Amino acid sequence: MNDDSSVAHLLGVLRSELERYPEGGRLPSSRSLMERYRVSPVTVSRATAALVAEGLVVSRPGAGVFRAGPQAGPRPPGDLSWQEAALSADASPGPAGDGPPSPRRADASGLLATLAVPPPGSIDLNGGYLHPSLQPERALAGALARAGRRPGTWERPPVEGLADLRAWFARDIAGPDSLLGGADVLVTAGGQSALSTALRSLAAPGAPVLVESPTYPGMLAVARAAGLRPVPVPLDADGVRTDLLEDAFRATGARVFVCQPLFHNPTGATLPPERRREVLRIARRAGAFVVEDDFARRLVHADAPPLPRTLAAEDPDGVVVHVRSLTKAASPSLRVGALTARGPAMERLRTTQVIDNFFVPRPLQETALELVGSPAWRRHLRTLADALRSRRTAVAEALGRELPALRAQVPHGGYHLWLRLPAGTDETALAAAALHAGVAVTPGRPYFPAEASAPHLRLSYIGAVGDDQLREGVRRLRRAYAQVCSPRAGEPAGPA
Repeated sequence: MNDDSSVAHLLGVLRSELERYPEGGRLPSSRSLMERYRVSPVTVSRATAALVAEGLVVSRPGAGVFRAGPQAGPRPPGDLSWQEAALSADASPGPAGDGPPSPRRADASGLLATLAVPPPGSIDLNGGYLHPSLQPERALAGALARAGRRPGTWERPPVEGLADLRAWFARDIAGPDSLLGGADVLVTAGGQSALSTALRSLAAPGAPVLVESPTYPGMLAVARAAGLRPVPVPLDADGVRTDLLEDAFRATGARVFVCQPLFHNPTGATLPPERRREVLRIARRAGAFVVEDDFARRLVHADAPPLPRTLAAEDPDGVVVHVRSLTKAASPSLRVGALTARGPAMERLRTTQVIDNFFVPRPLQETALELVGSPAWRRHLRTLADALRSRRTAVAEALGRELPALRAQVPHGGYHLWLRLPAGTDETALAAAALHAGVAVTPGRPYFPAEASAPHLRLSYIGAVGDDQLREGVRRLRRAYAQVCSPRAGEPAGPA
C-alpha cells in the first residue's frame, strides 16, 4: 500500500471511530495507532493533520489529540451577485482602441486539464510531470538536506537570483564560449512564471504576439491574461513555417514571437538548422524579440542525435529571450527556472519579476544549486533518457497495433505524441469516452490559438507507472475510439 492510500485508509478508520469518543476525549497516541494499524509515523501525522484541517479534532502539543466540539451549523450564503457588475467594469478597449470595451478574462482551462489528477484506477496519458518513479527523489532529498545546512540559506537572496545558480544556467543554456553570462540570467519560479514575466515585460496590453499553431496552452493563457492578442503562425513537420512567420510580422507589426524550437509541445517537432537561422534573421529584420521556450532540452531520449544549440547561443544581438526550467526534468515542486536576456530587456524582466514576486525563495535556489552540481544529477539525466526512450517506444508500438489508422510524428525528446484524428471526429467526446474507459488523454483544441486545423489528441507518456501501464492505456483508448469513431474507424487520419 503506498503512502497516499495508507493515509486515506487510516483517515477513514479514524473518522468512523470518532463517535466513540466524547467531546474533548483523547484519541489514542501516535505510537498506539502505528502499532494497531501497522503504519508509519508519517502516515499518522498526515492523517491527524487532515482531521485537524476538517475541524474534527484538536491537537495539543505535548498533551495529545482530542475530539473537537460540535461544528457550527452552515452559515447562510451571502449575496455575490454584485461581483458580476464589478468584474464586467474591469474592461479593456478593443485592439484598435476604438471598439466597445470587453471584460478582461483569463482562461486557464487548457492548463487545468493537464494539471487535473485522473480518477482512481485511471491511467494517466494526460499529465505533464514525471511520475514519482522517474523523479530523482533521493538526489532531491540529499540536495535539500545539504542546502539546509548551508550558512545563510534562510537569508534574503539577490532579487536576480544566486550568482552561482545564474552562472550555472548561463553555461547550461549557451555553453562556455557564448556571449551569455551570469549577469544575463534572472532566476524565476519555474517556466510558467518565466513566460508570464517575459510576455508582460516585452509587449504592451492589446499588442499582437506571434505564436506557433498549435502551441502550449499555458503560454496562450499567459498572453490573454496579459491582454495580448495571440496571432497563429502554422507549423509543419519541421516546426514553424518561416515564410509565414515573415508574412505575420509584416502584417501585424508584432514585436514578439514565442516558439519552442526543440521537441515542440504538442507536435514534437525540432527546427532544422536552416529554419533556426531564418527565425533569427526574420526577427532581427522586424525589430522583434524571440522568446525561446526550451522546456524539453533535459527530456531528450537516449536514441536522439546530437541536440542543436539553443537560439540564445547563436544570438549576438539580444534578439532571444530564453526560458529554461528544472521542473520538468526533476520534480513538479522544484519550481526553479531562468530567463536570459541581454541589454535593456533584462531590466524590464527584472522589474516585472520584482513587482510580482520580489525573488525566488533562497532555500529552493540553494537546493537547485546542490542538485545540479552533484554527480547524481548527471546520472539521473542518463537514466531518464533511457526511460523516456522506452516509454515512447512502448506507446508508439502500441498505437501501431491497436490504432493503426492514427498517425503521429515520433520525437526523440519531450514526453508526448500528437495524434491527428479523422476529419469530423469529436475529440472532446473521444477524450470523455477514454476517461470512462479508464485512461486520461488530452483533446487538441486548447493547443490552437484560433480555429483548429483538424481534431487531435495528445498522449503523454511520463505520468504513468511504466511501459506495461502505457500499453494498457492505449488498449483502453482503442475501446473508446471504437465507441466514438466506429463509423470512420477504417478511414486514414492523414498526415500529423
